[in-house]
Amino acid sequence: MTGNVNDNALPAVMLDRSDERLKHEAGIGGAVRGFIDRVRSGDLGSLPVVVGLVLIWTVFASLNPIFLSSNNLVNLLFDCSTVGVIALGIVCVLMVGEIDLSVGSISGFASAIVGTLWVNQGWPVALAILAAVAVGGLIGSLYALLYNRLGMPSFVATLSGLLAVLGMQLYILGSTGSINLPYGSAMVNFGQMLVMPRLLAHVLAVVPGVVMLATGIRTISRRREANLSAPSLGSIVLRAVATTLVLEIIVLYLNQDRGIPWMFGLFVGLVMLMNYALTRTQWGRSMTAVGGNREAARRAGINVRRIYASAFVLCSMLAALGGVLSASRLASASQQAGTGDVNLNAIAAAVIGGTSLFGGRGNAYSALLGIIVIQSIANGLTLLDLSSSLRYMITGGVLAIAVIVDSLARRSRVSHGRA
Repeated sequence: MTGNVNDNALPAVMLDRSDERLKHEAGIGGAVRGFIDRVRSGDLGSLPVVVGLVLIWTVFASLNPIFLSSNNLVNLLFDCSTVGVIALGIVCVLMVGEIDLSVGSISGFASAIVGTLWVNQGWPVALAILAAVAVGGLIGSLYALLYNRLGMPSFVATLSGLLAVLGMQLYILGSTGSINLPYGSAMVNFGQMLVMPRLLAHVLAVVPGVVMLATGIRTISRRREANLSAPSLGSIVLRAVATTLVLEIIVLYLNQDRGIPWMFGLFVGLVMLMNYALTRTQWGRSMTAVGGNREAARRAGINVRRIYASAFVLCSMLAALGGVLSASRLASASQQAGTGDVNLNAIAAAVIGGTSLFGGRGNAYSALLGIIVIQSIANGLTLLDLSSSLRYMITGGVLAIAVIVDSLARRSRVSHGRA
C-alpha cells in the first residue's frame, strides 16, 4: 500500500517541480537566461547592429561633439527617412529570398512623375503622388510576372528594370534635366521643416510601450490557456517601462532644438505597420515560410506566387514613395535623383539592420536600424570634413561584417536545430 501511494504521488510531485521550474524560467532571470541562450544559438536579432551603432556614435562624438547635438540629430532623422522607406521595401523582397536592384531608379522615376504632373501639368499634388506610387506598383507587378510566369531571376529582371526605368526618368524630364518644386509648398515644407508639436511627440513616445505591454499580456493569457510556459508579467512591464523611458528621453533631447520631423514619424509609422503585417498576419507568416523553404510552403497550401508578387509590388511602391519624399526633401526632381548610392544604401540598410540575404529571417525594424547606421557614418564623416571615399569604404566594411555575422549566425542556428 505504501509503495503504491508513493508511486502514485511521484508524478504529482514531478509536475509540481516542473511547474516551479517553468515559473522560475518565466521570471525576469529566466528571460535573461533565455536571451543568452538565443544569442549562443545564433538568434542574434538586432543585437549586432545596436552594438555597432553605439560604437559608431561613440567614435564620432569623441571626434566632434557636434555629432550628438540635438540640431544635428534632427537633420540626421530627416535624411534617414527618404532612403529608409526604400529600405523597408527591400526588407520585403529579402524576406522571400529575392532582390530588387532597381529601387533607386524607381524612386528617381517617381520624383520625376510628381514634378512633371504637379508642376508642368498642373495636377493636384496629392493626385500626382498617388500616380507616382501607382506606377511603382505597376513596375513591381511586371517583375512579379517575369519571375512567376517566365522564371526570370529577380536579379536579372530588376537589373534590366533599373536601366529601363532610368531611361524613362531621363525621357520625361526632357532637355532641362530637372524640375524645381514650389518652395514653401506643403510638400516641400514636409520634407524640410515640419516637425511634430512637442506634446504630441511625448504622447506618441508612450505608444510603443503601451502596445508592448498590451501584446505581452495577451501572449501570457493565451499561453496559460494552452498550459504553456509564459513570460512573467514583471519582465514585460520592465521592458515596456524601459522602452518608454528611452523614447521619452530621446524626444526630450530632440525637442531642445526643432523636435521630431513629421517625415521621420511617417517612416516610423510605416515600419510599425509593416512589422505588424509581418508578425501578426497570415500574410507575414507566409512570407517567412516562403523565404525559409519555398517547396515546403507550397505543400503547406500557401499560394507562393501571390506571396512573391506581393513582395515585389510592395518593394516598388515603397521605392516610389521614398522617391517622393526625396523630392520633397530636395525641393526638386532631377536626373540625378535615385542614382549614385541610393540603390546600394537601401539594400545595405536592410542587410546591416539584420535582414538575412538567405531569406526567411528579418523584420521591419531592420530598415530603421540599418539606415540610421548608414546615415550616421555619412553624417559623422561630413562633420569631420573627410572625403566621400571613406564613407564608401566604411559602409562597405560594415556591410561585409553584417553579412559575415548573418552567415555565422545561420550556421549556428543550423547546428542548434533552430534554422
